[in-house]
Amino acid sequence: AKYFIKSGGLSADIIDINFNMLKEGFKRTKNIRHIVGNCEKLPIRSNTYDRVTISFGLRNVTKRSEALKEIYRVLKPGGRFICLEFSQVENRLLKKLYDKWSFSIIPKFGNIIANDMKSYQYLVESIRMFPDKDKLSSLLSDANFSRIKYKLLSGGIVCLHSGWKI
Repeated sequence: AKYFIKSGGLSADIIDINFNMLKEGFKRTKNIRHIVGNCEKLPIRSNTYDRVTISFGLRNVTKRSEALKEIYRVLKPGGRFICLEFSQVENRLLKKLYDKWSFSIIPKFGNIIANDMKSYQYLVESIRMFPDKDKLSSLLSDANFSRIKYKLLSGGIVCLHSGWKI
């Protein structure tokens, strides 16, 4: 789900393409508007939101460039986009450990806990195929974001990206 915040944080919208995901979220967030929508073509007028956030979801968007342009479009001038996403581990030792954990353990846990090894195998593979911090920064720049920054977290396993609509 993507969180879209307007009016200085006084209200928020959650937009997701999957109605069932929204239905689950609605159980926990009664005072927030839930909207079914595709991030590549948002059903929102331009210059609506002060902030847009997405966590561990941009990885699942097919046309990331289009989605980033749409996010830029719905932000107000002076608005900020923040994205938390998996990234590429740069430390060789940590990368070896992380790869071993990811490919050997995570799918097995998925099979034991959720009886769904394939989805957890996809998760691991999609993380490795996601653009690194520099490539994602370039995609943000191509979508017209300014003051683009990133901060690696957990040894580079995840990264917090941000950009402004100036």
